[in-house]
Amino acid sequence: MTKIQKHIEIVRSQVPGLSSLSRSSADAIFDVLTDHYETVGITTINNTADLRLLVSRQPDLVFMGMKYLPSSVPNHLRTSQKIWISSYLEQHGIAHTGSGQRAIEFELSKQLAKQRVLDAGIKTARFMVLRHGQPIPMTVLPLKFPLFVKPASLGGGKGIDDSSVVYNIKDLHEKITSLSARYSADVLIEEYLPGREFSVAVLRDEHTDNYHVMPIELVAAHNERGNRILSQKMKASNQEAVLSVTDTSMRKAVVSTAKQVFTALGARDYGRIDIRLDASGTPHFLEANLIPSLISGYGSFPKACKLNINLDYEEMILRIVRLGLARTDEIVEPVTISAFGETLPFASAA
Repeated sequence: MTKIQKHIEIVRSQVPGLSSLSRSSADAIFDVLTDHYETVGITTINNTADLRLLVSRQPDLVFMGMKYLPSSVPNHLRTSQKIWISSYLEQHGIAHTGSGQRAIEFELSKQLAKQRVLDAGIKTARFMVLRHGQPIPMTVLPLKFPLFVKPASLGGGKGIDDSSVVYNIKDLHEKITSLSARYSADVLIEEYLPGREFSVAVLRDEHTDNYHVMPIELVAAHNERGNRILSQKMKASNQEAVLSVTDTSMRKAVVSTAKQVFTALGARDYGRIDIRLDASGTPHFLEANLIPSLISGYGSFPKACKLNINLDYEEMILRIVRLGLARTDEIVEPVTISAFGETLPFASAA
């Protein structure tokens, strides 16, 4: 087979907390792409010198496996001084997979994403954010127990376990103290949604402005308190059950919510939207992942693609790459925003 004359670099980092792609995920993507493209590499970006070296190679496309590089590596979760990889590449005329800075900045901060979704008229659980180092509140009014407590800017289920659902101030204080000691991060406190949980893969069709919006239901085993929690441990061990969404009305409601969220965040090409039902069965936005796990047989995005449209792993990766390469000649202006407290057609955000 004649390989396509393109140079693709997969980027990730060895700095803890910066990579959205694990080494095994990057290796799997590399194996797929080397069968189809002339030049493929994996670039490790730990500092600005690494980033400049990547640009000097002038690849045709960067397969994104990280969101930003901090100007100061220590305490990077608490600094607002970030070099956004997508914007840096765009400034140097290099295309990349997936969303641009605007959407990634929303995705990185759970509270920013939730506020953006609320402003768009989409349902999400009521919430508040406790900044790292702030005194733990003695009240969470107007929030009502039970509450769900998790880090405000970490993915992969980090910090989520059976103690994440709290029923009183004492439980809340204990969970916040535990998270603060372990992660030194802001804490998101939101009203607990007791219903079913869905993960929705969104993938643009290559030839139209339509998107495949592909839901699956994730079912965790009941814990000692009777809650189904997709904890960090459960996600890492790939233990949750994955079900097709066959009920027509539920599928329509979940797909509609995911589509609206994807658009509201300004996402493009591909991503994952997580949704959970409230006690009455109404879908609520949980969080977004615009650089989702892409390991074959692991992670909601590949599973949703396979279960909904029978898209296998190799073709899924190649489609993401082709969508990125289609923008090679586009000129994209970098965007900076500041922090504040079935296939369906819908507009593709640039």
